[in-house]
Amino acid sequence: MKTVSIESKLENKGHYVPGMISGGMLYISGQLPVHHETGAPLAEGIYQQTLDALHNVDLVLKAAGCKKENVVLCHVYIPRVEYWDEVNNAYGEFFGAHRPARVVVPSRELHGGALVEIEAVAELQDD
Repeated sequence: MKTVSIESKLENKGHYVPGMISGGMLYISGQLPVHHETGAPLAEGIYQQTLDALHNVDLVLKAAGCKKENVVLCHVYIPRVEYWDEVNNAYGEFFGAHRPARVVVPSRELHGGALVEIEAVAELQDD
């Protein structure tokens, strides 16, 4: 196994790494819509928060030498099912023609008041 890290202005207080490579796959820990580059506060709405969380997924992908087209599965956690349409629209904007498998899980409140958290699994790029 090999860990994957990203640069961040935010302190990681959790007992996990952003990504873990094992068996030719990249497992990306749940990404919140935080701003690693600037430390700025969370965006107001679910649409922008979804794009921000996917941006963080992309940071981990790039750190592992992957692209978003390598993603095979995402788990998306939201506090209310009413957010599904906006999340789906942002997700489609991010992935474009690529359509990885996905599950959207309505849950209770998320860490730090976030409206979305996204974890992903991706295949490593062939060299």
